[in-house]
Amino acid sequence: MNLKQQQLQAVTRRHFLAQGSTGIGSIALGAMLAENNRAAANKPDQPEAPPFRLPAKAKHVIFLHMAGSPPQQELFDYKPELVKRNMQPCPDSFLKGRGFAFIKGHPKMLGTPYKFKQYGEGGTWMSELLPNFQKVADDVAVIKSMHTDQFNHAPAQLFLYTGAPRFGGASMGSWITYGLGSENKNLPGFMVLLSGGSDPSGGKSLWGSGFLPSVYQGVQCRTSGDPILYVSNPKGINREVRRRSLDALKKLNEFELKQFGNPETLTRINQYELAFRMQMSVPEAVDLTSETKATHELYGTTGGAPSFANNCLLARRMVERGVRFIQLFDYGWDMHGTSKGNDLITAVPNKAKDIDRPLYALITDLKQRGLLDETLIVWSGEFGRTSMNEARNGSTFLGRDHHPHCYTIWMAGGGIKGGVSYGETDELGYFVTEKKASVRDLQSTILHLTGLDARKLKVPYQGLDQRLIGPADEDHLLEGVLA
Repeated sequence: MNLKQQQLQAVTRRHFLAQGSTGIGSIALGAMLAENNRAAANKPDQPEAPPFRLPAKAKHVIFLHMAGSPPQQELFDYKPELVKRNMQPCPDSFLKGRGFAFIKGHPKMLGTPYKFKQYGEGGTWMSELLPNFQKVADDVAVIKSMHTDQFNHAPAQLFLYTGAPRFGGASMGSWITYGLGSENKNLPGFMVLLSGGSDPSGGKSLWGSGFLPSVYQGVQCRTSGDPILYVSNPKGINREVRRRSLDALKKLNEFELKQFGNPETLTRINQYELAFRMQMSVPEAVDLTSETKATHELYGTTGGAPSFANNCLLARRMVERGVRFIQLFDYGWDMHGTSKGNDLITAVPNKAKDIDRPLYALITDLKQRGLLDETLIVWSGEFGRTSMNEARNGSTFLGRDHHPHCYTIWMAGGGIKGGVSYGETDELGYFVTEKKASVRDLQSTILHLTGLDARKLKVPYQGLDQRLIGPADEDHLLEGVLA
């Protein structure tokens, strides 16, 4: 009796698929990498020119996200008619067949309490709450006609950054570093900075790599303590010992890679090596004490505590050092008007003051260093705010509910035409009336400016060619803001 032959005869297709999953997965990934003509399998931060590359205007992206979504009516989308109708009953047409996150009953219209003027040669409308940012009006393109199909924070943030309102997708920064690689071998290609005292509602998935190799996920950087968690040596371990231990670990991982062919093993090797190099490069990159007094005054930086101003200055330093995608999240913009902590009279001016000078400084600083033309800056929330007062549970504070039908963002720098306003909303700021711009349009435009074709940048996963812009060709470039 041949026991081995009998054992082989007992193996079914189900056994084969269950036991061979790793090998099959590596074969599929190998085919995918070969199809895209990438060298990423051996050098994940040095891709060859793949078929989805285009001429690029921007080498770097700084995405400034106001987590919670700022009220566009108080900052950029001026509506005199809404001011005239302040505290009048909302038109029935705005309410029929529509639901809101928190508004109940028949709400009243809410005009902004702040004055607006036009600034720059382009005549861009801006609020009195942004006295410094007004000075760079001719460097920015304000897009008033954004809309989304999500009206809760986490799904809307996930949709904006990963292309789907649920967990598991690859984030925009991961897609861009996957397509372009990094210019600095000693720093991650994708870095994340937080301010406002909390993570955004979508959590770390907003800078996760999803189904892409984990080497492309965002690395969170802190402004106090160790800049990056676990990058420092443990107590009793010096740099020489760390090097020897990494060499030994590398040999073990290379043995595992040769035996099983799992591409994540290669990612692990590269991440260990990057972490070792970061021990020297990261402390220097985040050392704000090396900046001049004039620079600190320009940004309004304050000590080492996490702040939006500090993070804007760090973003400029990262651009100088070749980081590809820098993502800043500033928490605290969910202005429902349930208390002084989130109302239009107290909280909005406080948050606007936090960002006003740093935004002006970031654009001005990059411009005077010759870096603005190659750096795309995007400022956005995840959706808009209603033209009605929320008045939740009879609150006497002024606030606005979530609003997906229109919101305002702005873009500046690499490939963007400055001093323009794109799109319009109706006289009450409720619906888009001109040049409607979707989240897909924004995603496609950002990728285009960095030299990536949004329709060709894809990865086979779960039986579908995954793309940042989703499976359908619904995207259009925002031509009106392109230089």
